Amino acid sequence: MPSLSKRCDQPSKTSWAEAQHRWAIGIYTGSSPLCLSSPRDIQNPVLTYKDVTDARAAFLADPFIAFNAGLWHMFFEVANAESDKGEIGLATSPDGLRWNYRQIVLTEPYHLSYPYIFHWEGDHYMIPETLTANAIRLYKADSFPTRWSCVGTLLSVRGADPSLLRFNDLWWLFVCAPAARSDTLRLYYSQDLMGAWQEHPCSPIIEGDARIARPAGRVTLWDDRLIRFTQDCQTHYGAQVRAFEITLLTPKSYSEKEAEVSPVLSAATDGWNSLGMHHVDPYLTKDGVWTACVDGR
Repeated sequence: MPSLSKRCDQPSKTSWAEAQHRWAIGIYTGSSPLCLSSPRDIQNPVLTYKDVTDARAAFLADPFIAFNAGLWHMFFEVANAESDKGEIGLATSPDGLRWNYRQIVLTEPYHLSYPYIFHWEGDHYMIPETLTANAIRLYKADSFPTRWSCVGTLLSVRGADPSLLRFNDLWWLFVCAPAARSDTLRLYYSQDLMGAWQEHPCSPIIEGDARIARPAGRVTLWDDRLIRFTQDCQTHYGAQVRAFEITLLTPKSYSEKEAEVSPVLSAATDGWNSLGMHHVDPYLTKDGVWTACVDGR
């Protein structure tokens, strides 16, 4: 989510919080990351601002999941109505369907959101959005899942929703920059996670198109296809989620095409997500079912 101070035209904290209460988190399941829906045996949303016990939350958004030691973990933005900035919260689940809020696990003097968590060489890492710090920063779990520390700056770029991918022995990073209009997507790559990152020669790979530029969750490998999710912000912020298949990704070339079933997440006719959806993090379970955390308002 963008910096909280830019969501409305100078609202008071009270009116801003009331306006944003609708953002919440749900769980979808399906046969593929492109075919997801609300399961019948749970009631969405599974987490709302009312579940937060250690802060006065305005809303929850941008969920990412990890499975570790037999337990599901979800990390997400908690919009703190007191500090007027985003912080990273944690919930856990025994089955990936029913969730219990735990606590805030990461705060900074600047806004945090979009906690893109991943596992690499035995450790858990996170690249949350740190746009207002004018940098893209990498965090490492000192004690997973509750203790995190910043281990370095990957890029000195003011970018939104950084989304990481390990593919063909290289690291790839998609970033919405500049973030103000959500219409430009830049691509960077590096041989090493903490190494020298460089911008792709085709970057920006999208420019001037708010329908398809801003990342909307984890870049997902499915059936030998790379799927990039994107927020459709053409009519308003966070309207729906589109999906693109990356057909060519090398240090010199890039191409993608929109999936036939796109958009893959849209607003419902009523209920908790009737005003839009803008995020998805799919996870393939051992029984072959895709479980995804999503958000909506």
